[in-house]
Amino acid sequence: MSGWPEAGEDPEILDIKPGQRIGLFFNKDGFVVRIITNRLEKYPDAKVVTVDAADLERNLFISGYEEEDGPLVRYPLDRQAEYVVDDQNYQIAPLDRQFASKPLLARFFTIFAGPFMNFVLAIIIFIIYFSIQGVPSDAPQLGKLVSGNPAETAGLHQGDKVLKINGQSIHRWNDIMLYVNKHPKEKLAFTIKRGTAVRHIDVVAGSRKAGKGKSEGFIGVYAPTKHSFTASLTGGFTQTYYWIEQEVIGFKKLVTGEVGLDQLAGPVGIYNATGQVVAQGLLLVLNWAAFLSVNLGVVNLLPLPALDGGRLLFIIVEAVRGKPVDPQRETLVHFIGFAFLMLIMIVVTWNDIQKLFLH
Repeated sequence: MSGWPEAGEDPEILDIKPGQRIGLFFNKDGFVVRIITNRLEKYPDAKVVTVDAADLERNLFISGYEEEDGPLVRYPLDRQAEYVVDDQNYQIAPLDRQFASKPLLARFFTIFAGPFMNFVLAIIIFIIYFSIQGVPSDAPQLGKLVSGNPAETAGLHQGDKVLKINGQSIHRWNDIMLYVNKHPKEKLAFTIKRGTAVRHIDVVAGSRKAGKGKSEGFIGVYAPTKHSFTASLTGGFTQTYYWIEQEVIGFKKLVTGEVGLDQLAGPVGIYNATGQVVAQGLLLVLNWAAFLSVNLGVVNLLPLPALDGGRLLFIIVEAVRGKPVDPQRETLVHFIGFAFLMLIMIVVTWNDIQKLFLH
């Protein structure tokens, strides 16, 4: 064992009481390296003492009696000492190695690191996704055509550069999409450049429902894509930022009441959606995995008790007050927050079950 590992945020606390019989093992310097708390008969080589006092966090010692009428002896503890409970080994957690003893910034970034790594994972997955799929471009060009749809039927090709539609100049992919959406079931005169030749092709747009009784046009064409490491790298960051922004907007709508709990998905809903995504191939699985990673990161950063965001909030409050919040009060707040989150989870899960099995 090399180095001194940091104790966790909530270390296991060994409560050695006066009068308790324990076994001790020592190193060559006379420091206790192992404390046997029960089942002493299994450790015949241990020095058995009756405890008078013990401090495993601050002063690191155990004092006790080897014999009933013998002298009181103080045994110093090695900083890497272990204690054994039911034959399971645990390391003691000196106070200066516990999470609460670390500086504010160290604690802040330690907690923030978890959600942050969710965002890093999402960026990596999106980079892989765009390396395979290509990065959407806003160039006024046709991407992949959907078989049997109006664009393919009319004779348009992937890679055609769109110059005009019905005489209106086109400068971006978004111009194509917006114009087609506004003209369902209409004949659209495309002026395109294919290679060095300029051609005129008429396309009759299809029609589909767009919500609230409205319809929008479509011709069955995806946005153009470009393949390069730089574009994939940039796409990984921008797509992650986009989904972070959408998550924040979604939670804002939830708070204001624009979105109800019945529109949220819990574990059952996510499981069902994941099954549908997996059936559609690797690319959608990558996209879905990145989205879930962003979702987890944003949720954990919400300033709610029991979440990482709630713990960060307590650290910020401590920085403003100049002293920490009473640990018992903080624990109580986190407990109430956890109970509240569990209640929401039950409601959301019940909604998922109703959507899947009762509708």
